[in-house]
Amino acid sequence: MTYVDGFLLAVPKARLEEYKEIARKASKVWMEHGALSYIEASGEDVPYGELTSFPRAVQAKDDEIVIFAHITYKSRSERDRILKLVMQDPRMKAEMSNMPFDGKRMIFGGFEAFVEV
Repeated sequence: MTYVDGFLLAVPKARLEEYKEIARKASKVWMEHGALSYIEASGEDVPYGELTSFPRAVQAKDDEIVIFAHITYKSRSERDRILKLVMQDPRMKAEMSNMPFDGKRMIFGGFEAFVEV
């Protein structure tokens, strides 16, 4: 089954275009190294819930927008192989040095798909 890396983060609205440019570059790197898909989406309908919500999860501030992203792979072993290549890729090293968001509030994890339609 497909393996999925998921990401949730908050980006300052003033730096959203900068983030989008980094995401476009990153997508090319991931795909060149073998990812099946790469999706980054900005929150459009993500209300701040009373108890839980996407904005609460990343402690989004009023001047930030929530980003939801996922990358798919053939398997966990493929993900591990691709991720190693991506992290060694000089194009990514340059981008990682000045990310336009607070990485301490980013949520990420790997998931094994159990339903695919």
